[in-house]
Amino acid sequence: MMRVIFLGTPDFAVPTLEKLIAWPEAEVVAVVAQPDRPAGRGNKLRKPATAQVAEAHGIQLLQPEKLSRSPETVEAMRVLEPDVLVMVAFGQILKKPVLYMAPHGVVNLHGSLLPKYRGAAPINWAIINGETTTGITTMFSDEGVDTGKMLLKRDVAIGPNATAGEIALELAVIGADLVIETLARLKDGRLEPQAQDDGLATYAPLLKKEMGRIDWSGPAQDIHNLVRGLMPWPGSYAQFQGAQLKITRTAPATLKRPESVAPGTITSVAGSITVACGADGRDRLELLEVKPENRGAMKARDWANGVRLQTGTVFDQAADHQ
Repeated sequence: MMRVIFLGTPDFAVPTLEKLIAWPEAEVVAVVAQPDRPAGRGNKLRKPATAQVAEAHGIQLLQPEKLSRSPETVEAMRVLEPDVLVMVAFGQILKKPVLYMAPHGVVNLHGSLLPKYRGAAPINWAIINGETTTGITTMFSDEGVDTGKMLLKRDVAIGPNATAGEIALELAVIGADLVIETLARLKDGRLEPQAQDDGLATYAPLLKKEMGRIDWSGPAQDIHNLVRGLMPWPGSYAQFQGAQLKITRTAPATLKRPESVAPGTITSVAGSITVACGADGRDRLELLEVKPENRGAMKARDWANGVRLQTGTVFDQAADHQ
């Protein structure tokens, strides 16, 4: 039986942790997660998703602020004599004492088809960039950022309207099975690690809130990809009559011989809410769902009726960066 230390924090990591706990060939001897963080309206401390699973199963839980600055945590891991470390969305770069702690090293689950989209937000950037296929990769972690040797991969199609949140849910489930298969083959010596081609590498940096500001002078398809790539966080937004309006669901609209108007102009409120996009304002994006300030998400049609939206209204040019 393999002794496993699991490193991971958010919901994305939970399916893998639960599969490992249920797998007869493994014993999860500890879970390492980020510390509890304030969350919600009351700003109360909330345990990470994996920490809740660990506590529910009576598994030792370690929550260092920075593993690299917590030698006592590293020592607590070492004395457990793990055979392998499994990492899923842990959010920290591992140093040598952890990388080389276990005989089978650190098996990391990454949300892309490496070497494409190395980094913190691979699912989001794949959608923002208009990819139609992504996937998940198991790999050995090394001292770089997602640069280690690859183990197993699975492809996943990205639908034309799929959001980052939806693809993440799908990859989390597929990835859990892939980790079990990886460990089983690793245990039996049936894996051939493959080095990444650095020349094919692309990067997926951290997301920032200001990325969500919509520039209506861009193509409608690009804006559509941005909206779904930043769902559920940080979200996309525009400024309407001095207030921030989150744009949560959209669809490119095809019109015959659309007239040229200023980008950001509402071109239709009859049947659908469409906005002029592109440098010449001839492209069109349909708004399907929006979220006004201090309100829940609603159909764009209901929002339009509430504000008595008129054709020809223009979104504010300056957007809020909050």
